[in-house]
Amino acid sequence: MQTSAASGSLPAKTYIGIGQIKSLGATPELPATGGGCGTSGGEGKASCGTSDGPDDMPQEVWDKVKNHPCYSEEAHHHYARMHVAVAPACNIQCNYCNRKYDCSNESRPGVVSQKLTPEQAVKKVVAVASEIPQMTVLGVAGPGDALANPAKTFETFRMLQEQAPDIKLCLSTNGLALPDQVDEICKYNVDHVTITINMVDPAVGEKIYPWIFWNHKRVTGYEAARILHERQMLGLEMLTARGVLTKINSVLIPGINDEHLIEVNREVKKRGAFLHNIMPLISEAEHGTVFGLTGQRGPTASELKAVQDACMGGANLMRHCRQCRADAVGLLGEDRSEEFTLDKLEQMEVVYDLDKRKSYQDKVEVERQAQQAAKHEALAAATAIGVDEELKVLVAVATKGGGRVNEHFGHVTEFQVFEVSAAQALFVGHRRVDLYCQGGHGDDEQLPSVVNAINDCHAVLVAKIGACPRDELLAAGVEPVDQYVGEFIEKAALEWFNDYRGRIASGAIAHQPRGDAQIRQGAFTGGLAEAA
Repeated sequence: MQTSAASGSLPAKTYIGIGQIKSLGATPELPATGGGCGTSGGEGKASCGTSDGPDDMPQEVWDKVKNHPCYSEEAHHHYARMHVAVAPACNIQCNYCNRKYDCSNESRPGVVSQKLTPEQAVKKVVAVASEIPQMTVLGVAGPGDALANPAKTFETFRMLQEQAPDIKLCLSTNGLALPDQVDEICKYNVDHVTITINMVDPAVGEKIYPWIFWNHKRVTGYEAARILHERQMLGLEMLTARGVLTKINSVLIPGINDEHLIEVNREVKKRGAFLHNIMPLISEAEHGTVFGLTGQRGPTASELKAVQDACMGGANLMRHCRQCRADAVGLLGEDRSEEFTLDKLEQMEVVYDLDKRKSYQDKVEVERQAQQAAKHEALAAATAIGVDEELKVLVAVATKGGGRVNEHFGHVTEFQVFEVSAAQALFVGHRRVDLYCQGGHGDDEQLPSVVNAINDCHAVLVAKIGACPRDELLAAGVEPVDQYVGEFIEKAALEWFNDYRGRIASGAIAHQPRGDAQIRQGAFTGGLAEAA
């Protein structure tokens, strides 16, 4: 249900239930020049092309995405990315955004510790790539808009092509200036572009965007949203025609664009979008956004999943986004930017060794193939059992990378969540949580918030767990499981699921539906808590 433009304040109630949204169903295939996965009938897969390697997409597309952690769900377990903050200016205002240029305590888009010149950015990239050989992607994601700062963005790309030619180049944009910059994007071989598109109807858009800066003047209201929409669609079509892969980011805002995002998904697929990333609104008042200060809430876990599931017949879905800072460094879900501040770079001896980087990445690929083999073996075992093949459950996983169950429950700051059935172990999202273990001891006050974050899950797979959180989880109906330490996630989840089905079939337990879970709003790092 959408509120009318004249309705004023938004009602504080749930807008979406899992059963209330209808799926898109089959949609037209992508244009031949598009960047999509080459699926027939529009399956809306969550892990675009990553499950079966290059067999389900053209080889040239596979080569672009196989080690890109944002464009491949599988790759995000193994490869790292970084953002450089060379683009401070923005040409639109979003009600969910508040840019900060000297903030080290918030983990969300639009925030950086310090702005960089292109020269500083390139020096940092080379240093990071030397220390983190699995870092394969460099993106300009703000803290403003990459294309509202074209000179700085493209100068950074020009120098990086010379000094680190093996690194993929990306940029993020709101799309207002995109049509004017497509030639420059292609000139510097930027073959991954993210466009934030939250609406395809200006009547929806005017509730999200107070103004844009267009043709040297500020435009407001419906007209601003109309111009932005037209520029976004034109830019997307132009990138598709040039063979550039595009990812569409959409912020789910309950009561404003929740149901409308199904239409967004349909329209961006028509224009060749490769992936659609539907993200929860970050709306805590502490972040200082308009929506935060006016009480606009973000979605619950089931509301977010309901919209994502309803889009499964449209553009292929990305569900592993972490809504990163504009200066993030490392694997998705981690941030090592504090290791590479400008003062620390001065002390580092940097040697950019292409052979060393390739050798390390070759080892990563061996591990990745082993993960795939384990997954297929477990799937074969799951389908062979033939017990309640319609059953699906969510499973949370404690991991610190590598696609394995390898993290202590008390050390988790983020759980990965998989939907498990006899047919698949599908990554469906992540849940940020407060760190339970502080200084070697569990903080029992934090435990309820951790449990609430995975309250929709039937089990949580961990490397180790203490007696107190184990009892708390069991009391909440979440089974703590620690017998799959070091196993690949999909294999462990499927093996637990087979055991779970067996216990149901024998009458040892009865399957019970789970409740909803709370998505942590934004994220403050430990530094803020220490400073408070």
